[in-house]
Amino acid sequence: MNIISVASTNPVKLKAALDGFQRMFPRESFEVRTIKIPSTVSDQPMTDEETLEGADARALSARELMPEADYWVGIEGGVMDRGTHLSGFAWVVVLSEGKRGVGRSGEFFLPENLAELVRQGVELGEADDIVFSRNNSKQSNGAVGLLTGDAIDRLDLYIPAVIFALIPFKNPDLY
Repeated sequence: MNIISVASTNPVKLKAALDGFQRMFPRESFEVRTIKIPSTVSDQPMTDEETLEGADARALSARELMPEADYWVGIEGGVMDRGTHLSGFAWVVVLSEGKRGVGRSGEFFLPENLAELVRQGVELGEADDIVFSRNNSKQSNGAVGLLTGDAIDRLDLYIPAVIFALIPFKNPDLY
């Protein structure tokens, strides 16, 4: 059984990691172990670069703190100012001994009421809860789920990014 160490206790991130691995390697079995790792970046990363840096740091910290795992996964959600709009997305970094894979989710524009709160320093998940009168939405459907009526939720957003990060592991001869 392969052990996946996910640098989070957020159930959405854990399920996204497991689902991504199971889709890419359906004949293998996996066990997910969580490890709470504080972010080395802002609570709400505000650039593409900072968000990737956060995912990378989480994966590296998971490797350091849980060396017995076979894979270490960092998932970091972020926002980026596109001039007229603020967009949301996530980066995923997967490490194993001697290999690194990176994947990015799709990107979606935030409505101005959410964007304004985030620009004022409110984390996107907290802004979601304020605007949509919810509680702890970042551990369920997230902004994308709230905005799409759950046509795509936070899990659906993260799984492809995990799969993209696993491409080098699925194709080791090419990477």
